[in-house]
Amino acid sequence: MNCSISGEVPEEPVVSKKSGLLYEKRLIERHIADYGKCPVTGDPLTMDDIVPVKTGKIVKPKSLTAASIPGMLGMFQNEWDALMLSNFALEQQLHTARQELSHALYQHDAACRVIARLKKERDEARSLLAQAERQAPLPASAATANVSALSNGKRVSEDGDMGPGSKQMRPRVSESIIAELTECNAALSQQRKKHQIPPTLAPVDALERYTQLSSHPLHKTNKPGISSIDINLSKDIVATGGIDSSAVLFDQTSGVILSTLSGHSKKVTSVKFVAPSNVILSGSADKTVRIWQGSEDGNCDCRHILKDHTAEVQAITVHATNNYFVTASLDSTWCFYDLSSGLCLTQVEDPSNSMGYTSAAFHPDGLILGTGTTEATVRIWDVKSQGNVANFDGHTGSITAISFSENGYFLATAAHDGVKLWDLRKLKNFRSFELYDQDTPTNSVDFDHSGSYLAIAGSDVRVYQVGSVKAEWNCIKTLPDLSGTGRATCVKFGSDAKYLAVGSMDRNLRIFGLPEGDASMES
Repeated sequence: MNCSISGEVPEEPVVSKKSGLLYEKRLIERHIADYGKCPVTGDPLTMDDIVPVKTGKIVKPKSLTAASIPGMLGMFQNEWDALMLSNFALEQQLHTARQELSHALYQHDAACRVIARLKKERDEARSLLAQAERQAPLPASAATANVSALSNGKRVSEDGDMGPGSKQMRPRVSESIIAELTECNAALSQQRKKHQIPPTLAPVDALERYTQLSSHPLHKTNKPGISSIDINLSKDIVATGGIDSSAVLFDQTSGVILSTLSGHSKKVTSVKFVAPSNVILSGSADKTVRIWQGSEDGNCDCRHILKDHTAEVQAITVHATNNYFVTASLDSTWCFYDLSSGLCLTQVEDPSNSMGYTSAAFHPDGLILGTGTTEATVRIWDVKSQGNVANFDGHTGSITAISFSENGYFLATAAHDGVKLWDLRKLKNFRSFELYDQDTPTNSVDFDHSGSYLAIAGSDVRVYQVGSVKAEWNCIKTLPDLSGTGRATCVKFGSDAKYLAVGSMDRNLRIFGLPEGDASMES
């Protein structure tokens, strides 16, 4: 006797009084609770109409198919057939899914090719437009009339927007400009022969007592980090470039923020003062350079946005005439600009440098330019001919910073493996400082304005007394990185080395110098 619902021999058989049908007790109870009627006849049915059937408990009932070997074999065969049918259905579904994925990938690839072609056509159109604009420049009066700059670069003059990617049709460095650079070089070289260390320079014993004087949170907390520092020595104004895509002007004497320069869309990698004209230059990872004009009320207006580079701008350096500046980029080019017009006079491309430039600095005399590359090479350029006249190899990793000494003889370069000092007269390395472990790069190096001290920033800040090719360069002070990040990113000497400005991977500018009591005694 089999259950009328499951078709199997019931373990607890019951019988309906009304229909006489046999059921498994648990199945009919559930069915009555859900529907209240007989599952076969459809007549109303309650548990009172169900009568249990007594069975023996010693031997449990077995289905007929499982009672013999042929029956079990047949049952196993049926289960195997069902399994094979299910497996076949799954394989069909997998094949269909693979076909659909292949079609989707083909469509994606075709869309990417169309997008790439459209971008190329757009860039070519922009290049042609920029070329046409440069071939027919606006007169100075019209360009001045078009200027509608608002504070801190919210809007800029239209003539400041240089077309991206246009590396041809550059105005060249004219003979008059070369004559100006040569005249400046001669004057500075003559002055350097008579150069003496100023009596107001901080002595060695004063630097040995330097400690942190103040810490100033200049940048945003959501994107902390200071990547660049420069100081207007005549006014003691510090400019910082931040990871938060803004530059900040800070009065070191009063401890007040003078202005925040907003406009870049990515981190500011370099800031420079052009002191006599109250101009600030900022370069950014957004591939642009901005020229800011300061005013008496402390605000700064963005005069030009320069878009001649096609990759991150890594460094800016100002010529000694304060009329020209150079930018270096990861696009393997450096650009020579006229400051007053914001015009790129020449863009020098280095085919042998496939990775780009990471740092740049003018020699104090102005006719030599030094650039650091991602390929651990320092290249020396003749500014007049824009030719590569020397290369310094030996570093490991990207060149993070370079600095020329005021005496014009020494060049300090920083990279992942430390700092190297080069003799520019013999074009060779005469001393190396391996200060940190292999996981800690050296991020910044800076000679003070007199050429008497050298500051190095990595996991801490170290100050060296400048020696000579043969004499030792002694470390006179080690300043700890108090940011808690273990990484000092930039360092700059103040006027007469009376203080040090240090930036780290937090948002604070730190000033190191003599405590107030010691400073008054020193004076």
